[in-house]
Amino acid sequence: MTSLTLVPPVDQAQAAKQLPCNIEAEQALLGALLYDNGAYDRCDTLRPEHFYEPFHARMFAAIESAVRKGQLAEPILIADKFANDPAFEELGGLRYLADLVDRAPSSAHARDFARVVSETAKRRELIRISGEIAQRAETPEDDDTAASLIEDAEAELYRLAESGQAAGGVVSFADAITGAVQMAAAAYERDGGLSGTSTGLIDLDRKLGGLHPSDLVILAARPSAGKTALACNIAFHAARNYAYEQMPDGTRRTTAGGQVLFFSLEMSAEQLANRILAEVSGISGDRIRKGEIEAHEFGRYRDAAIEIQEAPLYIDDTGGLQMAKLAARARRQKRMRGLDLIVVDYLQLVTMGGKSENRVQEVSAITMGLKALAKELDVPVLALSQLSRQVEQREDKRPQLSDLRESGSIEQDADMVLFLYREEYYLERSRPEPNTAGYEAWITKMDACRGRADVIIGKQRHGPIGTVTLAFNGEITKFSNLAQDDRYPAARSPYGDA
Repeated sequence: MTSLTLVPPVDQAQAAKQLPCNIEAEQALLGALLYDNGAYDRCDTLRPEHFYEPFHARMFAAIESAVRKGQLAEPILIADKFANDPAFEELGGLRYLADLVDRAPSSAHARDFARVVSETAKRRELIRISGEIAQRAETPEDDDTAASLIEDAEAELYRLAESGQAAGGVVSFADAITGAVQMAAAAYERDGGLSGTSTGLIDLDRKLGGLHPSDLVILAARPSAGKTALACNIAFHAARNYAYEQMPDGTRRTTAGGQVLFFSLEMSAEQLANRILAEVSGISGDRIRKGEIEAHEFGRYRDAAIEIQEAPLYIDDTGGLQMAKLAARARRQKRMRGLDLIVVDYLQLVTMGGKSENRVQEVSAITMGLKALAKELDVPVLALSQLSRQVEQREDKRPQLSDLRESGSIEQDADMVLFLYREEYYLERSRPEPNTAGYEAWITKMDACRGRADVIIGKQRHGPIGTVTLAFNGEITKFSNLAQDDRYPAARSPYGDA
């Protein structure tokens, strides 16, 4: 029997001495797959890009495509796909495939050979990344700072560690379709039919379908309107309901809720925790801070802390955090513990580092960075944003996209823009004197809107825009589902009109 040889040109043989590769392992794996297509299930994390020999990469892609379609992948059928491939003829054509099968090891060892192929591919990528970074460090371009080089290197290394291959590049339509079908299947199998992470707010989830991986979601409002409270509610609901299933390769797949990283650039971790504990215990956070609680209330507060302390909610309260450090900490979090949702409170407090004379350009760079981070880590990023003062100058105080503060790129880069509007917030600031002409009318308006908040969906790439009304308890800064007759037929609304 003829021995297997690739007959590479001389320059390729020399390159093989410099770049890690294992042609024999690639041949053994392909032979095992051709002999037993079922072996593909034991190496499904392997990709064509992991193969050093280009023809081997194309052949693995052909085998993969056939197996996914439920078709037989054997030498004669695979040979038909490469009838006009010069490399196939150079290697020996059908005889080459037959030799691969004849010399194939047991399919039980397919995973071992796949691991060798993947390992050498990672080493080649490490060499490529280090070479590119070294070249950029030696001859930097105008916008290449040491910090940006470190960030780029870290991003490349993170992606390599996560997927085994470099980021970017072209994705086939077949791979894109596979991802879309998997997302639809996850939504179909999940309670409530959500394809994203649930906000815990039924009507909002119906409009949004949850918070979707790779999306940048902006939640904007005027100061003290309750945007931090709403973000806390969403983050804590995701963390409290986190559930997962163990995969065969030892990794975890989130089935409900999620692990959350909360960047609190304005409030301390203790203040944020106090808000969440107030929500869970039902005790006013203001009364807790002032010590105006009874013994039984403190017991309830302590019990709530014990109950929720294991929730996978991680808080980073570093003030003035730079975008590069924020991204680095998010990557580290996903790598070490897992990550399903990032919350940034709030956008205008993130910096790019160094001196910037143009704040609009800096905010644009931050929103672009957050969107890129959402795509890189494949998690939703919920970023809070301030609204400009021009809202206060209008008679109709309901926010619009043009009210986003400091940069139109916020609207441009975001996949969803949500505005939090509480009419009660504005009415409280226009309270007339008692026993005056407008006081009774003011009381009537306050009664109609008390305990309610509107989330206005100003932009959504995946679905409709519109308004969702929520219940809001200001004492414990908690947003919740507004009681509806069709949802709670036996319950009465606390407001008497829902």
